[in-house]
Amino acid sequence: MHKNAIWAGIAIIAGIVVLFSLTKNKDNPSTANQSSSSTVYEHQLDNGMKILVQPDTRSPVVVSQVWYKIGSSYEYNGITGISHMLEHMMFKGTKELAPGEFSEIIAKNGGRENAFTSRDYTAYFQTIANDRLELCLRLEADRMRNVIFKNEEFLKERDVVAEERRLRYEDQPRSLTYEQFNATAFVSSPYRHPVIGWMEDIQAYNVADLEAWYKAWYAPNNATLVVVGDVDPQQVFKLAEKYFGPLQAGEIQPPKPQLEIPQRGKRRIEVQAASQVPYLLMGYKVPSLKNIEDPREAYALEVLAGILDGGDSARLSRQLVRGKQLAASAGAGYNLYSRMDSLFILSATPVGEIPINTLEQAILAEIEQLKQEPVSATELERVKTQVVAADIYQRDSMFYQGMRLGILETVGLGWTVMNDYVENIQSVTAEQVQAVANKYFINKHLTVAELVPTVQNSQP
Repeated sequence: MHKNAIWAGIAIIAGIVVLFSLTKNKDNPSTANQSSSSTVYEHQLDNGMKILVQPDTRSPVVVSQVWYKIGSSYEYNGITGISHMLEHMMFKGTKELAPGEFSEIIAKNGGRENAFTSRDYTAYFQTIANDRLELCLRLEADRMRNVIFKNEEFLKERDVVAEERRLRYEDQPRSLTYEQFNATAFVSSPYRHPVIGWMEDIQAYNVADLEAWYKAWYAPNNATLVVVGDVDPQQVFKLAEKYFGPLQAGEIQPPKPQLEIPQRGKRRIEVQAASQVPYLLMGYKVPSLKNIEDPREAYALEVLAGILDGGDSARLSRQLVRGKQLAASAGAGYNLYSRMDSLFILSATPVGEIPINTLEQAILAEIEQLKQEPVSATELERVKTQVVAADIYQRDSMFYQGMRLGILETVGLGWTVMNDYVENIQSVTAEQVQAVANKYFINKHLTVAELVPTVQNSQP
């Protein structure tokens, strides 16, 4: 990740936005799916680059994001983390700009910019006054095809990435446990690799590796431009045509399938690290919305995550934290929009001297209850209301609106999937929740990781 972590900024989202449904505008084929309260306009350049524009006129600001279909799940052994390394190098100069000049220009124009890499995509973004959008598009088009890989800049940045890995993973016991957990849960899926890469691979990169990865994936037909803010969509399309239109499409070769082999038994790992408190991670193999046979199951898993971890009234908090007082914290999560099959994750930190095994059994008891007893109508309605409210709450952020469009497009679901989210959540039944719990939460598909502290807890 370039500069400071951005996820904290994504999480700070305020206000309420009106729910909207989008309908096709038959009179203008480049204007896709609109309603009276919010509109998304779509256009595709001749070179294959897709443009999505969502006007938001509340303030004279615009968020511009360029999304590439490349992340750590496209990588293979020996070059893990190279997508993230390339993200860093995208700020190190082009044929027109000196190293760091991209960021300096945006800052001088009153904007903020950054980038991030995930398993499934890499994205670059700016937030700036709406009359400066053309500047952003010109700069992004330049570095889409014209980055210069200078060896001295590469060597410095490789050291930066190695230090980032030490600080954020190797020196953070929970992060270290999480990456070891993934490496155990997945055997053949590239999700087993950390996004930042393994240290041995980072230290073995060379300039030729970066240049090859850049040429293979950074092309207009492998990218989506998302613009949200106080803009005229047709003007955005004209600017995109001006700056991105002349760029030649690349010969994108889809990655070979790296599907996870079937898991045939529970997996367990202990991670010893310099921590004062233990930590528990548990994960069941589950499909994402993109790969699931029945999409209703994916939304049932989304609701199930809310049942277990949807605030103070959710089951893990109510039963394990406040009730039995076994856990200082406990949570659950499901990634509806991942490109490949992933994990339904449960995590917890025990209270005091409570054994990890006791906490694990308590979580498994909650899972078993979900399998045996349908969720009550009252609890189900409360959870669905919370899930929908959280989605609405987040939509007030222009950045999040762009994130949602970019993620859905880049993982291959298509941005219009967002139109059906609320309806699909509201249609989930107690029987569906119970069915997915029984189908996917089975012992032979479970992986358990325990952080074993190597530092004596000094607390009384």
